Amino acid sequence: MLRSVLIALSQNASVRNLMERSAPGRRISSRFVAGLTVGEALRVTAALNREGFAVSLDSLGESVATEQQARSAAAVYHQLLDAIAAQGLDANVSVKLTGVGMDVSPALAESTAGGIVAHAAELGNFVRIDMEGSDYTEPTMALTEHLHAQFPGRVGTVLQAYLYRTVYDTERLLEQGIRIRLCKGAYKESARLAFPQKTDVDANYATLMRMMLKSGVFCGIATHDPAMIAATERFAAEQGIARDRFEFQMLYGVQRELQRDLLRRGYGVRVYLPFGTDWYPYFMRRLAERPANVLFLLKNLFT
Repeated sequence: MLRSVLIALSQNASVRNLMERSAPGRRISSRFVAGLTVGEALRVTAALNREGFAVSLDSLGESVATEQQARSAAAVYHQLLDAIAAQGLDANVSVKLTGVGMDVSPALAESTAGGIVAHAAELGNFVRIDMEGSDYTEPTMALTEHLHAQFPGRVGTVLQAYLYRTVYDTERLLEQGIRIRLCKGAYKESARLAFPQKTDVDANYATLMRMMLKSGVFCGIATHDPAMIAATERFAAEQGIARDRFEFQMLYGVQRELQRDLLRRGYGVRVYLPFGTDWYPYFMRRLAERPANVLFLLKNLFT
């Protein structure tokens, strides 16, 4: 029930406007969002690198309405890629297609995202095309495949275990050698498209994880679930899959000690690091994934 309320609030423009412009809102968001500017995000990236973490930088923003907004958002990614190279950071970038123009036109998103991937390829870096709601699943898959054909190994995407179709999408991408970030899914979907029960999502996640690890394609196992992490470790050990053939991926501000424990045990860990002024939808989806965080944040707001 609370999860559904939080997802609904993530789409409420009035609440978003209030939260993004208020000092208390910005304060509580800082648990999951690494600042408002490129400079702040790069400083956090450097600090995480010093601890041993890799990073994926996400300039927050979704569903831009004009070509100018799309190209301005893309320019931030070009700035990030140049700064990563100049500072020698262990980081790549994550891009949402609606943030760079997909809702304006698919051709615009192809132009902006394609330019970012081409820039990353020139610098020897990598771009993760983030997955959004199910209306965008096929367009995101298709554009990722198109860009991978042009820049092999320099672009990948995200698949969501709660969707029924994901087992077929996993086979489709792995056959092409496309790198996948596997997550459970954070958008509200109907039972016609997605498993409604957590137990079914977990079982599908484990199936997909095994497919990815066995494929030989370097993939990211994106979970904070200790049981799923343990299952991944067991499967890799049973199959003789080396720890450098995959990585765990976790969100900034979530399960920090678990992240450090995985590093200590010799696993690669990449922290997904969002930043920017348009933080509200992302922040609310993080609360919806784990509603217990609501109490944690309210407590910290008043202490």
